[in-house]
Amino acid sequence: MIYTDTRDKKVKADFKTAVLNGMNAATGGLYIPTSFPKLDASFINKTPEPSFREIAYEMAKPYVAGEIPDQDLQSIIQDAYPFTAQVVPIDPVTYVLELFHGPTCAFKDFGARFMARVMSYFNRNENDELHILVATSGDTGSAVGSAFHNVPGLDVTILYPDGKISPLQEKQLSTFDGNVRALKVKGTFDDCQKLVKTAFTDADLRKKFRLSSANSINISRLLPQSFYYMYSSLVVQHRAPHDCKLDNPAIIAVVPSGNFGNLTSGLIAYEMGAPITGFVAATNANHTVPDWIATGEYKTRPSIPTLSNAMDVGAPSNYERISTMYTLEQVRALFASYWTDDEGTLSAIRECYTKTGYIIDPHGAVAWKAWDDMRHGGMEKLMGRLSSGDINKPGLTANIPSWAEQIAAKNAVGIVLETAHPAKFGATVVKATGREPSIPDRLEKVMGLPEHAIPMSKEYDSFKEWLIQNL
Repeated sequence: MIYTDTRDKKVKADFKTAVLNGMNAATGGLYIPTSFPKLDASFINKTPEPSFREIAYEMAKPYVAGEIPDQDLQSIIQDAYPFTAQVVPIDPVTYVLELFHGPTCAFKDFGARFMARVMSYFNRNENDELHILVATSGDTGSAVGSAFHNVPGLDVTILYPDGKISPLQEKQLSTFDGNVRALKVKGTFDDCQKLVKTAFTDADLRKKFRLSSANSINISRLLPQSFYYMYSSLVVQHRAPHDCKLDNPAIIAVVPSGNFGNLTSGLIAYEMGAPITGFVAATNANHTVPDWIATGEYKTRPSIPTLSNAMDVGAPSNYERISTMYTLEQVRALFASYWTDDEGTLSAIRECYTKTGYIIDPHGAVAWKAWDDMRHGGMEKLMGRLSSGDINKPGLTANIPSWAEQIAAKNAVGIVLETAHPAKFGATVVKATGREPSIPDRLEKVMGLPEHAIPMSKEYDSFKEWLIQNL
């Protein structure tokens, strides 16, 4: 497989280069495959559907061909995934895709564990350490820290915005030792991301260190996240006719979105043949991408703190990949776009619990609300011009996707991505529902560990100096 660059199509790189570099230092662009091979129809149409690990193996094969032998790839996948994604029906046409069954209780475990094993595989014959820089708005850092902790030859520095993540998330980030450390930056997630991106394009720094990224700018984070889109859509395709008596419903993936890596992974699965009809890009008050879809104008802006903090991104990196893969008109045909504020997020947690008995976290709640509003008249109002889709007001923004009629005709089911365990946001869940979510043992253990986070300025010169003195 050849990988190119979102900013320079003349670039040609192999998988190892794309993974170990993270992004192209020469252009600041992101690596992207030149093609997305479709899985065989015989595999996709198997009854019963293939297992998660079988899907992971078949999907990963073409992207690592000639670089990771099949047997080694099997071993990487077996080791990365002692857990799986779980598809939970909460009403006849709504399925929650639970992505919190990994070690850090967040969807980032799926990408981080695969990436850590691939990086370790490619780095096994190197004499120098590979230094991983990762910015996090919540769950990425702990997933990366967990996945890379004590992995030989790899060294990790996590940057997170001080005071802008939940207490439990901070505990997960700041309690690592050994080859993983955390910097709490006086700024926003966008400031953290800017520090990391600037470091990658700093020729002086790259002469001193071998650097790579573990954010969704790294292609080895995005590819494995596509596995659970394929898996869940095949599960839903098989069971929907029994659950809702619809023979061939449109399957809509509703994705809580911040940096848009997760949704980009869904697009990879879609291109590879996943039976997904369309996507809903659901954001909080940081609605840069919904505005772009509605207006055609892409305007980054400073991020705003919200209850769904992992989505507090005003300049989403993966806009570059989406706009490279598709024209704006193609995006508009494939996506509905939606945003809500903190009041909407709290009401969504409350209403989801009241209507279905399911306790959802603030990020999944944004997606659930998008789906619930859309299927209960929101899309029909947009189609009938009874709603303006005003980008400044919470709700669906002014775009009617090609599959809108399927929603109006009640011939669609939704897969709502639940990206983190609700216990990570216990105070918000209690405020919305009056119920304390149960805490998994693996999270409870973290609360008693000492914190080691190091304060850091958002100024690049201070960050660079710290790296030179400490790596």
